Amino acid sequence: MSIRVEHISYIYGKGSPFEKTALDDVDLTIEKGEFIGIIGHTGSGKSTLIQHLNGLIHPTCGKVTIDGVDLAEKSKAAVAKRHSVGMVFQYPEHQLFEETVAKDIAFGPMNLGCDEEEAGKRVKSAMKFAGLDYDTFAGRSPFRLSGGQQRRVAIAGVIAMHPDFLILDEPSAGLDPIGRREIFSRIQSWYKKGVFSVILVSHNMDDIARLATRLLVMHKGRLVLDGEPMDIFLHHREELQACGVDAPPLTQTLLYLKEKGIPVPEEAKTTEEAVEKMAKMLGGKTHAH
Repeated sequence: MSIRVEHISYIYGKGSPFEKTALDDVDLTIEKGEFIGIIGHTGSGKSTLIQHLNGLIHPTCGKVTIDGVDLAEKSKAAVAKRHSVGMVFQYPEHQLFEETVAKDIAFGPMNLGCDEEEAGKRVKSAMKFAGLDYDTFAGRSPFRLSGGQQRRVAIAGVIAMHPDFLILDEPSAGLDPIGRREIFSRIQSWYKKGVFSVILVSHNMDDIARLATRLLVMHKGRLVLDGEPMDIFLHHREELQACGVDAPPLTQTLLYLKEKGIPVPEEAKTTEEAVEKMAKMLGGKTHAH
């Protein structure tokens, strides 16, 4: 299974005085099994691009297909393919509308044709995934929850639909550090089990470096870099900075130390990994905790 983005462009307000090109000839293929990170300065086209991947909006020119099915079609096949791509938006309150958390999470599965028993199973599984205790939250109104809890409900609602591709637009917004680690830990665990492929839009370069297998860099509506994250962070810093983004703070620190003649593992993705490797390089036996 793959998502094919074929030379798409998208123009907001076409023909009006406010006409603006949001995407400009973007061409790429996303394969099942990838964990893709998308970065870029505000207004670079990231959000517009991901909204094309499940047919929320359709390109002004070019086309987006999943397994050869054009998402702009009105066929049953196109609807099914659009449902195979789940999206968690940046603002969860825009995604919630039912009177209880359980009903909100069950809406997607019921809409896909699941019976009540199957939908109930999916609700419980998705709530567990999102770190929401069923007995505590199932009967509560989603509008009486904190921003972080609403984010978890929104994620659970998408997980319950069992998508093949999971799109996350700044999923850690509104979560405390512990909640952020929990959500990313679960997403990574399910990704490694092959439950879904992931497309992550984030301003957090540490998360991108640690999780993504492939990195897309957007700038002024164009896809300017596409490759392995650490390769881009290490060898394309000038291009990144020209796009208004930079390498993760850890990578910047390691490169600074390298410039000072200190042997460092510049490709390390986490602080723990960097400490472990530096200890070995220096002949020590210190372990990161």
